[in-house]
Amino acid sequence: MKQFLLFLLIQSFLYGENIDTNTSNTLGHEPVVVEDTSGLTDDEIRDVATESDTHKKTKKVSISEVVDAVDEKGKVDVSKLQSPWEELSPTPKKYDWIQTKSGEWFKGDIKAMYDDSLEFDSDEIGLYSFDFEDVVQIKSYNIMSTNIEDLASFTGLLRFKDNNLSVIQGDTTFNFKREQIVSFAKSGDRELNYWSGKITLNMDIRHGNKNQFDYTAKGYLNRRTSDTRLRFDYLGRVSNVEEVETANDHRLNEKFDVYLTRSFFWTPLFSEYFHDKFQNIESQYTVGVGLGYTLVKTNKLEWDISGGPAYKTTNYYEVSDGEDERVSSPSLEISTMLDYELSKTNDIKFNAKMTLTDDANGRYNHHMVLSFENELLSWLDFDVTAIWDRTQKPEADIDGNVPKLDDYQFLLGLGVEF
Repeated sequence: MKQFLLFLLIQSFLYGENIDTNTSNTLGHEPVVVEDTSGLTDDEIRDVATESDTHKKTKKVSISEVVDAVDEKGKVDVSKLQSPWEELSPTPKKYDWIQTKSGEWFKGDIKAMYDDSLEFDSDEIGLYSFDFEDVVQIKSYNIMSTNIEDLASFTGLLRFKDNNLSVIQGDTTFNFKREQIVSFAKSGDRELNYWSGKITLNMDIRHGNKNQFDYTAKGYLNRRTSDTRLRFDYLGRVSNVEEVETANDHRLNEKFDVYLTRSFFWTPLFSEYFHDKFQNIESQYTVGVGLGYTLVKTNKLEWDISGGPAYKTTNYYEVSDGEDERVSSPSLEISTMLDYELSKTNDIKFNAKMTLTDDANGRYNHHMVLSFENELLSWLDFDVTAIWDRTQKPEADIDGNVPKLDDYQFLLGLGVEF
């Protein structure tokens, strides 16, 4: 376990450090990153953007509009010549600003926009994900890295309005359409800006006629840049009844994706560590590479599928006479992820991973997780989760006892997002 965690940490450092400036939009080609070469500081670039904003705010008034604004007393009603408040926009000072279709402005920090979902952190609403189609204006205070489909990554301040995006650098402004945007995220040296996650805990402690302790935890940790995603998923369970252990299993998954287009991505590395004492598995490691594609991508539904070759090694606690305690073999892994938004506060998520390998490693394995997430607060969810694990050919222990093919879990817990 320690060796595997060290391996993941090294992998995260190698692949995660400043990925947005070291990856390519086209597989097998040199990275293309358009950076600001003006030599201006971030504050000076903000001054350039402010001048542009001020110029755009200037309203030209025609003679006919002035005539229409004259009231019964012959005086000009200035309010009739002013823009309604919905059309006014703030000047970014220390914070990013976004405006939704309702006309409301939100002040905070843009964390990232991926898969048509914009993550925004505000003191008032906490960490919140807006549907990108509901966002009508963006005025960033922070320098952002924006991935434009089939072109490059552009760094600069963002101005978004009327489905048009401007990336403002010191002496250059790049303009794009909404449909060209793959993703964007904050650029800079603050590593925490790239990370987000969630932890869900489920506990049951009983004392009295029956002493029992059940603990289950699941969680994920994401590192996102404008064109990459590094994700860790953990699921673990420990259970004791009358001081007798009845369950002890842990699963840690890692997946690193590089987005090449809005729908196509490749995975330079995915890996898994698995331990289950009651399935006779002391440790199991899987490492592989793959390709992925977004099958469906709408405002409510996203469905991805990916897969590729892998190599699996399993260490068993006990085996029958003549069998090896350590086995290794090539395998094929296929995974899918489905995320459906029932409402603004309710989501259904389904993740499944299926592995085909040889008999010594179980022949066929799958791990399926179905979750219903109900948002109680902007940072707190009530989660209902069902889990189904299956090993087609489990390994018998030294006494010939064969573990059951299927394991099921049903969890109720509170999840904290950060």
